[in-house]
Amino acid sequence: MGMENALGLGLVRQPKTVLFGPGQRRQLGRYAKGFGTRALVVTDARMATTPEFEALAKDLRDSGLAVTVFDRAEPDLPRRNVMDVASMAGAVDVIIGVGGGSCMDLAKASSAVLAHGGDVRDYFGEFAVPGPCIPVITIPTTGGTGAEVTSLAIVFDEETGMKMAVADAHIEPAIAIIDPELTLTCPKGLTAATAADALSHLVEAYTARPKNPTPEQIATQIYVGKNRITDMFCENGLKLMNRSLERVVATPSDLEARADVMFAAYCAGMAINTTGTAAAHAIQSPMAAIGHTPHGFGVGALLPYVMRLNLPYATAEFAGIAQALDVAAPGSSQEEQARAAIIRIEALLEATGTPLELTALGIDESHFDRIAGSAIKASRLVLNNPAPLTEEAVRKVLARGVAGDRSFWE
Repeated sequence: MGMENALGLGLVRQPKTVLFGPGQRRQLGRYAKGFGTRALVVTDARMATTPEFEALAKDLRDSGLAVTVFDRAEPDLPRRNVMDVASMAGAVDVIIGVGGGSCMDLAKASSAVLAHGGDVRDYFGEFAVPGPCIPVITIPTTGGTGAEVTSLAIVFDEETGMKMAVADAHIEPAIAIIDPELTLTCPKGLTAATAADALSHLVEAYTARPKNPTPEQIATQIYVGKNRITDMFCENGLKLMNRSLERVVATPSDLEARADVMFAAYCAGMAINTTGTAAAHAIQSPMAAIGHTPHGFGVGALLPYVMRLNLPYATAEFAGIAQALDVAAPGSSQEEQARAAIIRIEALLEATGTPLELTALGIDESHFDRIAGSAIKASRLVLNNPAPLTEEAVRKVLARGVAGDRSFWE
C-alpha cells in the first residue's frame, strides 16, 4: 500500500454555507429563518448563561422563530443527552449547536434521531442514516475540534462504555457560522488543548494514507483517504498554526491570533472529514479511560512518537509539512526536512503546554497491552495510518512515550 494519490482524486464533504469572521454570529437569525419558524438550540450549561448566548437566542426570536433551548450538553457527549433532546424537542425546522465539539455533535446526532425516530444507536457506523435530516447550524466557541464542518457525531454509549460514531453525509451541517470573537472567553487551558487537537488533525490528515477509492467506496465509507483538496486545507491550516498558535496561548485576548487558530481548526475539520485521523487518535481513545486527560493533550502527547513511527512511510509528506511550517532548509535532503517538520510540530505542542511524555498522563508499562489491544480495534483509524498499526507498533509508541525518548527511530 503506497503513499500515492494515483487517481489524482480531490474530494471534500462540506456544509453548503460557511460564514467566517469576527461578529458574523450576528447573522444567525437571518440564516435560520430560511429553514422555518421553529428552532431548537443545543448548548451546555456554562454557555447558556452568557450574554453572547442570550444575544443569539434574541436574534432568533427577533427573526420570527420560536426558540426551544436544551442546555444540558455534557463533555464526551453521552447517549442520554441525544435521547433527552429527542424526547423533549417536538417538531423543529432547524437545530443550532452552540459550543464545543460535544454541543455540535449533539446537534448533528439529534438531527438524525428527530428526523428518523428510533435510538441514536440505530445510526452508529458509516452511512446508516436513511435519508435527509433536520438542517443543522453549527456555531463553535473553541478553536479546535473542527466539528462545525464534519459529518461525524461522536457519542459515548454509557451502557457499553464505548465511544461510537454516527458517520454520515446526511448529518453534515447545512451552515457553519465561525466567529472567533466567541473564543475570546475560552479558558487558557481549553484554548491550548483544543489548539493541540486541531494541530494533530492537520498532521494526521496530511500524512494519512491516500486510498484511491472506488466509486462504491466513496458512497459507503466516510474516510476515503488524503487527496488534493484535503492537502490544500492542511497546508493552509499548518501555515496559520505556525504563525499564531504560540501567540494565542501567550495572549488569549489577541483576536487576530484567535482568528488564525480558529480558521486553522476549520481547515483541519475540512480535511479530517474525508481523511479521518490515524494512530494518535486510535491510541488516545483507550488511554483516556486511564488518565482522563483532555483529548487534545492526549493526542498531542502521543504525536511526537506516532510521527517517528510514521516517518519512514511518509517522508515526503513530512517534508511537505516542513515547507508549510517554513523549516525546510534549502538544499537539505527530504529526510532532513521531514525531521525538521517533526521538531517544529513538537515546539508548537510544547507552546500549548501539552506534556510530551506519557507518564504525565498517568500511563505506565502495566497499561500497554490493554491500550494496544483496544487501539487496533479502531479499524477506521488504523487503516488511515501510513505505518502498519499492529499491537507491537502501539506498544513501541507507548514505550518511547513513557520514556520520553524523542530520538529518531532506526
